[in-house]
Formats: sequence, structure tokens, C-alpha cells
Amino acid sequence: MLTREQVQEILQPLTDPETGKSLMELQRIRDIVVKERTVRLSVTYSSEDVRASLEAQIRELLEAMGAEDIHIRMRPLEQGGGEAARNQEPSDQEKLTKGHAAGMENHELLSEESGVTFIAVASGKGGVGKSTVTVNLAAALARQGKKVGLIDADIYGFSVPDMMGIEIGPTVSDDGVIHPVERFGVKVMSMGFFIRENSPVIWRGPMLGKMLRQFFSDVAWGELDYMLLDLPPGTGDIALDVHQMIPQSKEIIVTTPHATAAFVAARAGAMAIQTEHEILGVVENMAYYACSHCGEKDYVFGRGGGGKLAETLHTELLAQLPLGGPDNHPSEPDFSPSVYKPGTESAAIYDEVAAKIVDKCESNR
Repeated sequence: MLTREQVQEILQPLTDPETGKSLMELQRIRDIVVKERTVRLSVTYSSEDVRASLEAQIRELLEAMGAEDIHIRMRPLEQGGGEAARNQEPSDQEKLTKGHAAGMENHELLSEESGVTFIAVASGKGGVGKSTVTVNLAAALARQGKKVGLIDADIYGFSVPDMMGIEIGPTVSDDGVIHPVERFGVKVMSMGFFIRENSPVIWRGPMLGKMLRQFFSDVAWGELDYMLLDLPPGTGDIALDVHQMIPQSKEIIVTTPHATAAFVAARAGAMAIQTEHEILGVVENMAYYACSHCGEKDYVFGRGGGGKLAETLHTELLAQLPLGGPDNHPSEPDFSPSVYKPGTESAAIYDEVAAKIVDKCESNR
């Protein structure tokens, strides 16, 4: 079975004809995803003269390793930051901090007059599927025809890009404005775009808060109806920053049926109540496992946790989602590990939740 490290090693000798530097070191080859014998990656080429030969070299090297399904996204260098990037490519962190004063009218994004409905998705603990709920709810809102943004605010445990099958990073225009990546009709920003090789984030709280503010101020979000925020689990610094930055934000609390998960999730709900954030409802994830043969439901993690939590928080139980992942295959052009396809049982449940949220948020406007 192929590994990401093997792919990086075999592509290391490929160089930029102008500078002689390794394309890997220049980060011209990036977003490498390896699943069994399927390899996906994106390549930034310097000129049309080298595009075809570069793609052929990469395919030849990967096929020699045993890769059978190869997907290469070729992008001209101009898409990665303009002519300045041709002379000296900035690091990902430099890109993120470059355009602090050039973020369009996004300083008004946080104002109540912006017309954007902010929805923070929270949980008391990790492992309950909060990020899965966030990305699928965002996709469901987009299917409703809404303009949707998504910020992966779980800065220590970012996972949204991988879950949505995003293989490219955001681009930066010459004036320093960051343009989010769009996938399934959702505009996405994540710390994962700026951390290479799955490196850990060791910043302290104030730095993380500053990064989150830049996601609002320096990104060209354009017109939005909804902005979803995938919060880190618990009630730490980032969750508190969100509560303070966006006092008008609404919240969805995610739990499993297990009594302990619901008990811990109540803390996140209590924080929302204390900061006067409206709780739209509770989503109970992994509520049951449905047998694929007979359809009988097995309540693996117990029953009643979501309903009890909703009752405690004086809100609605929005949905009970079954245990199980999407039936997606890496060879599909729209592959993503965690987004359910339209027409599936889980996608239909998310569509119902999205419709409820739209009704709750827009009925009083």
C-alpha cells in the first residue's frame, strides 16, 4: 500500500527549471492525498511549456510506484499569488498575514447589519461527530440555495478540508486578499490550509484568537446568507473568542445518545445561554445503527441522551443521525470522506435539519 511519505520522496527530485529548486520544497506540489493505490495531488506549474512534461513525469513516477488511479490538478503559478510569487513564493503563514488591511468589506461581516446568520456548531467533548455534522449541514444549506461559508475554527484539531475532500488551498490576490476554497457550494477556510504535513499547532490562545479574526477580516467571502463555525470541543479560549466576537451568533449542540456525552455537552449549551446566544437545537449523532439487511435499529450507544439534553437546554431535538459513513469511493470526481451524497438517508436528514434552520432563522426577518 502506498503512503504519502513515499509519494513525497519519489517526487522530491523534480525541480523548477528556472530556479533549479525542488518543486516539493517550493510547495509547488501539494495537497497530496493517498488512499490505497489512488493518489491525488495539485501541481503549480511556472509556464505552459513545462506543463505537459511535468504532468507526464509525475504520472510516470507514480505508476512506477504502483499507483493505479492518479488525479493531478494542474494550476498556473499566477493562481497562487501573481507575478511576485514567480520570483519568490511566500510561505503559507506569510500568505495568511499579508493582507490585513485589504479584506474587502469583511470588517463589516461581523456586524449585525451584514445580514449574515452565524451558526456555531459546538460539543462538550471530542469524538461525537461535530465536524461531520458541520460539513454536512453546510452542504445541505447550499443545496437549499443558500450562500454558505464555513470556518474550521477547531484550530488545534482542524479536519474540515480532509473531510470535504478538498485538495487545493486558498489563493491570495496581489492586494493580499485571501480567497476561500469552494466545495459542494460552500466557501471554506481552515487552519489546515496553512499547516503542512499535519504538523501540530502549538500556539497559545491569544495567537489563535488573532488567527480567527483574520479569517473574518482578510478573506474575500463575498455575499453570504450563512456562516457556519466548527468550534473546538469544550468551552476553551476559541469558543470564548467566538462568543465575544459574534454576540449575535446562534448555536447547534452536537452529542451522542450516551448519557456522559450529553452531560458534558450541557456545559457547551450553558456557555451559549450565559453569553445570550440562541440555541437552535440539538443534533444527536450516532443515534443508532441500522442493519443493512433487515433494517432493524441497534442503539449502540444507548438512547435518550439527545432528547434529555434538548430538554435541559429548553430547545428542540433537530435530528437523530444513524451511525455509519458515506458510501463514497476515492475514484469518484466529487469524492469526499465525510459528505453524504444527495439522495441518501443521512443527506435527507441533513436536508430536513437545514430546512428547519432556515425556517427558524428567516421567519422573523
